[in-house]
Amino acid sequence: MEYEKSDALVSTDWLEKHLGSAELSIVDATYYLPNDERNAEDDYRLRHIPGAVFFNIDKICDSTVKLPHMLPSPEKFSLQVSKLGLGNGKRIVVYDSSGGFLAACRVWWMFSIFGHKEVAVLDGGLPKWNHEKRPISKDEVKPQEQHFSARKDYKLVKNVSQIIENIERKKIQVIDARTPGRYNGDDPEPIPTKKVGHIPGSVNLPFPVLLNPKDHFTFKSADAIKAIFDDVGIDLNKPIAASCGSGVTAAVITFALHLIGNAEGAIYDGSWAEWGNHPETKVS
Repeated sequence: MEYEKSDALVSTDWLEKHLGSAELSIVDATYYLPNDERNAEDDYRLRHIPGAVFFNIDKICDSTVKLPHMLPSPEKFSLQVSKLGLGNGKRIVVYDSSGGFLAACRVWWMFSIFGHKEVAVLDGGLPKWNHEKRPISKDEVKPQEQHFSARKDYKLVKNVSQIIENIERKKIQVIDARTPGRYNGDDPEPIPTKKVGHIPGSVNLPFPVLLNPKDHFTFKSADAIKAIFDDVGIDLNKPIAASCGSGVTAAVITFALHLIGNAEGAIYDGSWAEWGNHPETKVS
């Protein structure tokens, strides 16, 4: 079975064939967790796909709140991505150094939130690209500023009040993309919180099960993805919101939903970084 939304996922072969296209923009969205002690922007300067610009989710964010990399305003997003040469008329391909699951899907979701539909994730990301010995550059990229006009799709993002309310109303299926240890409160959070455990009523679906670890974490087939959601009791015809530690790997869930034809998957943007410290939240 082929993906219903195949334009959202491109292969390394496809991208190499289209390098240098005037209609294409490439984005390196590499991000490391706080305990990795690595600098993603330094790594980008050393090695990136030719022509790629660097998208820093910790800078293109709402800097007025203490939570990590929360969605910025449409105005700030427009200003920042315009400076990166990312315009409304461009097709954008996003990758990262993990294969796609640590920020590429998050950036894909951000563009989707702000109304840009011509955006795709590179399947397998930089690891697959490097393994296949495809072109790599360390040249400085000087983008020409483009016009980007953002309009926010509020149905694709949920806030803490909506998720608190949903505990009683049970209208949204909440999927927790973290590991079982973190979901159960047995393992520590990369971003420490006062509370551990999970949102009451949420379902645990660790994001790596949607990926092929032996093939540089490419996405599984559509049939396999549908079976995974079915196995954890998710009804694809009802509202879904994904959560994780800080709203990054939750995007793997929404991206996988998009690949199988569900374009309405939302993200609880604050995720556990907010829920685990909020005075009004309950945990299970």
